[in-house]
Amino acid sequence: MGYDTKDIRNVVLLGHSGSGKTTFAEAMLFEAKATNRRGTVLDKTTTSDYTNIEQERGNSLFSTLLHAKWKDSKINIMDTPGSDDFVGEVVSSLKVSDIAVMLLNARSGVEVGTELLWEYVEKFKTPTLFVVNHLDNEKADFDTTVEQAQTRFGKKVVPMQYPTNQGIGFQTIVDALRMVMYVFKDDGGKPEKHPIPESEIGKAQEMHNQLVEIAAENDEGLMEKFFEAGSLSEEELTMGLRIAIANQQFFPLFCASSERNMGSGRIMGFINDICPSPAERPEAELTNGDTMKCDTSGPAKLFIYKTISEPQVGMVSYFKVYSGSIKAGDELYNSRTRSSERINQVFTANGKNRTGESVLKAGDLGVTVKLKESQTNDTLGLKGNDLEITPIPFPASRFRTAVNPPSKNDMEKLMKALYQIQSEDPTLIVEQSKSLKQTLLHGQGQLHLDLIKYRIEKVYNIQMEFIRPKIEYRETITKSSNDSYRHKKQSGGSGQFGEVHMRIEPWYEGMPPPEGLNVRSEEIEDLPWGGKLVFDWCIVGGSIDAKYSNAIKKGVMQKMEEGPLTGSYCRDIRVSIYDGKMHPVDSNDMAFMIAAAQVFKNNFNNARPQLMEPIYDLDILCSGDVMGDVMGDLQTRRAIIMGMEAEGHYQKIKTKVPLAELYKYSSTLRSITQGKAKFTRAFAEYSPVPSDVQQKLVSAYQGTLEEA
Repeated sequence: MGYDTKDIRNVVLLGHSGSGKTTFAEAMLFEAKATNRRGTVLDKTTTSDYTNIEQERGNSLFSTLLHAKWKDSKINIMDTPGSDDFVGEVVSSLKVSDIAVMLLNARSGVEVGTELLWEYVEKFKTPTLFVVNHLDNEKADFDTTVEQAQTRFGKKVVPMQYPTNQGIGFQTIVDALRMVMYVFKDDGGKPEKHPIPESEIGKAQEMHNQLVEIAAENDEGLMEKFFEAGSLSEEELTMGLRIAIANQQFFPLFCASSERNMGSGRIMGFINDICPSPAERPEAELTNGDTMKCDTSGPAKLFIYKTISEPQVGMVSYFKVYSGSIKAGDELYNSRTRSSERINQVFTANGKNRTGESVLKAGDLGVTVKLKESQTNDTLGLKGNDLEITPIPFPASRFRTAVNPPSKNDMEKLMKALYQIQSEDPTLIVEQSKSLKQTLLHGQGQLHLDLIKYRIEKVYNIQMEFIRPKIEYRETITKSSNDSYRHKKQSGGSGQFGEVHMRIEPWYEGMPPPEGLNVRSEEIEDLPWGGKLVFDWCIVGGSIDAKYSNAIKKGVMQKMEEGPLTGSYCRDIRVSIYDGKMHPVDSNDMAFMIAAAQVFKNNFNNARPQLMEPIYDLDILCSGDVMGDVMGDLQTRRAIIMGMEAEGHYQKIKTKVPLAELYKYSSTLRSITQGKAKFTRAFAEYSPVPSDVQQKLVSAYQGTLEEA
């Protein structure tokens, strides 16, 4: 009959690479008896990380949906990658989760990947539990890790547990909520409950009192009882903490060793007893500004948060039921495509293993196959109900590369495969650049695009080679120039005649009218590639009929689409047509178009032309010990440092860097910092290219013209 909404918990596991998410998920499944043995990453036997490439690399590259039954509840678990190259998998999982479990590595503390993940947790306002993992490591430092977490994420991070013997031999955890000490066997599992030793009782009681105060602060009735009695009952404590967690007023912190299966059972119990169900989370936001309650009695509505293509199966769609219930045989309507989709089968998933279900109710996560046109971010519901869930805000790309074009036949197959992968992975953007004459791939980093290449070669059996992408330069001018050109052609019969006198000037916002000219009409055109063309018609006395103005403008635009310096687009230029000549018989549109194109080119070359390059804002988050190496590398990339500021116990470097200097930057940054830095980038502006760089680029372009 499916689980009721109140009995569902949707949990996403987050953490920097190496924090132990996959092993922790394995422990959760084993403790809930969803599996009869714990797989390991080393043996390639985990329930998640089941694809060949994940097993080859030994880490998560995709999010994996798992589930376990705990008491009367169903806990859906999403294991996610730790590398920010695959942040799209994290963001889509956060979209449909109601609880985040952030794993911290006890030997490394709060790592830079955790900082970036926290930005998304805050964006989605997700209730969060922290787990200090790897407490059995010889370099484990619980206190420092907690201190770093509270420094970065605030004093809302409150320990509920602490270890008494971290490091080699770790096996005891003091639980301040239940005021008990858990003692584990060497192989972990269910611990024995012992009284807290006298030496620890003071510390544990102080932590317990803090939890009672947190519970009381979030409910007036509980606050009154707390003042009256000085404490709260277990039931009252549970109720108060549930409110605090749901409102992100409290982020409890737990202890664990996922590798030795210590602590996961207690955390699952806490998720079951105290963490919010989908019904207790804020209503889902809709694209029209309204909200929708997660309620089984509402109209059927599901949201697809992930799609993958599997051999022998076809398209597999992962979804969350936001309203009503979903069962096999339902006919739903896709709000984007305006077409119907039949839900042939409904599954729950544990990695690659899927189990057919009769029904899934509001709040639950499930899987279906072979939808015709539906993709990630699509909303499906009853016909006539077009309300759409707000889409997943996937991050902008940070890495670009070009594809070396194979043979024509292979190119057609390659593009079809790339667009198929793009439909599954919205963080991949496939661009066929008209201006650069290249096929470009935009992604999150080198690892991300390497994964795309792996899939193309292994799944689609097409060889693909990456090459350095060209840069979309722009051309403009820095001074004014006047010139004229007469186009005259006679070859029997009617000929061609057109003479155009033109002034070109660098355009800027608010500039005065052209000096000495009488502007009869002005057209301001926003160019598709950015910037403007201002076209002034200044003809007095009819030396050129106004009917030829469009042809003259077309001739100018032809040259602006392929500038004289490097063949790049031109921008921010004012063109004034102030004189010319025409012939009553031989003048026509073609003649004036040719004349205008030639005089524009001559003028452009005489107006001190300037090549412009795209500049990107680059924000780098790194630890202090690698900051010098990062700054040194930036100096080799013509970077301009805009500022530095502390963010938690990390440093943020804000800089502007030419796109031409950012090729494979993610790989370089990872190498020089040993993974202790992350970055984001965004287009900022076009800026003049240094003269020596411009000279090289122009010479290279002229060389290609001569070869042609």
